Amino acid sequence: MTMSNLAYDPDLPAAESSQQDVAAMQALRPIPRISIQAFCETEGVANPIERAGEDRRMAKAHLKVHMGGIATAIEFYQSAPTPNLIVLESRAEPQALISQLGELSEYCDPSSKVVVIGHYNDVGLYRELIRSGISEYVIAPISMVDIVSVISSIFVDPDAEPIGRSIAFVGAKGGVGSSTIAHNVAWAMSSLFKSEVVVADLDLAFGTANINFDQDPAQGIAEAVFSPERIDEVYLDRLLAQCAENLSLLAAPSTLDRVYDFDPEAFTQIIDTAQRSAPMLVLDVPHIWSGWSKNTLIKADEIVITATPELANLRNTKNMVDMLKRLRPNDPPPKLVLNQAGVPKRPEITAQDFAEPLGITPIAVIPFDALLFGNAANNGRMLGEMDAKNPTVAIINEIAHVLTGRGEVKSRKKAGLGGMLGKLMRKK
Repeated sequence: MTMSNLAYDPDLPAAESSQQDVAAMQALRPIPRISIQAFCETEGVANPIERAGEDRRMAKAHLKVHMGGIATAIEFYQSAPTPNLIVLESRAEPQALISQLGELSEYCDPSSKVVVIGHYNDVGLYRELIRSGISEYVIAPISMVDIVSVISSIFVDPDAEPIGRSIAFVGAKGGVGSSTIAHNVAWAMSSLFKSEVVVADLDLAFGTANINFDQDPAQGIAEAVFSPERIDEVYLDRLLAQCAENLSLLAAPSTLDRVYDFDPEAFTQIIDTAQRSAPMLVLDVPHIWSGWSKNTLIKADEIVITATPELANLRNTKNMVDMLKRLRPNDPPPKLVLNQAGVPKRPEITAQDFAEPLGITPIAVIPFDALLFGNAANNGRMLGEMDAKNPTVAIINEIAHVLTGRGEVKSRKKAGLGGMLGKLMRKK
């Protein structure tokens, strides 16, 4: 990292700068469980640091912001141990800054890392600070992305195994087909891109992944969630059921032998371990609003809400989108899939009218096809296995492309009378 800011560009319009920040944040990996204390002299630096502490990538870190700069830090650490990382803002001139840091070093544990946020763009100062053991020097003004990026550069090993991408599927209502879409998209990812995909069925009581993939494993996700002390890559591998060449399943027991009440962090270790085991993790999240389901959605890299085009679904989707935007301010909004469109004789909300109050364009509108979906479900097969040339399968494949970053949302024209006439003309 250079002395220039990582994401802040005062010449960019606000909207463009925000999009730049979101893209930068998406590329960052989660920060490990560390303690961080910041000592700031200005609100302009304190505010983005506080906002960084609220980001989902910083969920494991413990951050505390103090006002007062280096002088306050010196006084504070005379009677308190130093954390893993100290962030210091200083408006002092270079020589005065180096002198203050020298005084602070008398009270710092050698293992503590230090980041300095200064107001002087001085290459000589930068080199002197790095030589003296400072981890990084950043010039104000700073953005929230700067803070998370700096911490990531210090504490996240760039040579470590890459962490898989997690995609959480959740229904706006029960029965909208979220699980079916999740399982078929996961199968499409594994077959189209020949990449390892893990499906985790988080509906322990009523999950359908084992039925949809025609699997009956003796063990599954329940063994992991009830024995968190045993979870590692080797143990997780034993729990995975192989569904296809590149597709594995963490199946739910789908029994009512016990109640499934969990604390908010119950699935965190399972998900973290699964993400180290495969480049793509599909989370089939049940339609409930609890501490653990909310936590799972907040921490996912991508969220897909499946809804059917009717009023209760629109209300629920709006509530979920608004809530998730507030909880994930530095991430793109959830993706939307409209399912079961065109049910005979059912009054429906058009895709355009459904999307307008949400401010989100659906990445797909999947038509109602009782025969295709019913035959696939009853035979324990994916849609692509039942009829690879079906238009719905092409839509599922497009969703897989969009969610893996290999494609963009395509706008479809309605096949009305003009389309039919065109086909007739071509036949002549």
